[in-house]
Amino acid sequence: MNYQSPAWLPGGHLQTIYPALWIKKPDVAFRRERWDAPDGDFVDIDFIDGEPGQPFLTLFHGLEGSSDSHYSRALMDALRQRGWSGAIPHFRGCSGELNRAPRFYHSGDAGEINWILRRLHAQHTSRSAAGAFFAAGVSLGGNALLRWLGESQHAAEFVTAACAVSAPLDLTQGGASLSRGLNMLYTRMFLKTLKPKCLQKLNQFPGLFDKNRLLEARNLYEFDNVVTAPLHGYLDTDDYWHRASARHVLHDITVPTLILNARNDPFLPGRYLPQTAASCVQLDYPEHGGHVGFTTGHLPGQLDWLPRKILHFFNER
Repeated sequence: MNYQSPAWLPGGHLQTIYPALWIKKPDVAFRRERWDAPDGDFVDIDFIDGEPGQPFLTLFHGLEGSSDSHYSRALMDALRQRGWSGAIPHFRGCSGELNRAPRFYHSGDAGEINWILRRLHAQHTSRSAAGAFFAAGVSLGGNALLRWLGESQHAAEFVTAACAVSAPLDLTQGGASLSRGLNMLYTRMFLKTLKPKCLQKLNQFPGLFDKNRLLEARNLYEFDNVVTAPLHGYLDTDDYWHRASARHVLHDITVPTLILNARNDPFLPGRYLPQTAASCVQLDYPEHGGHVGFTTGHLPGQLDWLPRKILHFFNER
């Protein structure tokens, strides 16, 4: 399934922005569960319940994403049509309510991925005639999933196959790309929601980080230096971006995995995409598609290609 961008939607920026803002998202009726996390916090997970014996797919969303993101709705709608079950775990603070713990979430959050997937798998296999168990991640969620796949010695024991879409495999180069030129549009969008959450977090935990430095942060490098890195055990942004990048663990993955990144993705230009990985990892780098875009069809366009691509890969497994 090769991707061909429509002639009316040229360039990586339009292919990124248009589907996120202007294509109508499918209506999906979710069932929400709130789980207590191992550290006393909580995580909200939105489910769709399919037919008994059918596969189960977990989707980890991107930075400041949720079950309402365009890619989330499109994939879950595709699962519903096939009778599959699915779940979208929300990273801390992304479900519409601020989390209780000092921490948020980050691109190397393999520990979070681990306990969520294991609990979801246990629930899935407790049902009679349970089907295959798949995992997917988009953008930040894709990088975190890949980190877990590479670090875990037991992933292949219960994950049938995995897929990462538009993952920032090299966070240093991706962060640099988002800190200049037109890409600052995306950075400002992220900071517009991240900063208010952090101010709320300071009300919960006064002195957790420097308020003035937070407010002065103009890009993700400065924000991660003040908030993300120190809150999650990294020395600084450079340490975080280096250690959390999925590119370091691609040769350690033992689960059949699809990595799908457009070469014109503004978040990570094609020249920085890794060219080798473990034999079970399929690197798919179409020339076009933007960042989690992959629009198809005539105006106003459709969001169907990416779900079909993901499910085709899983079906082959």
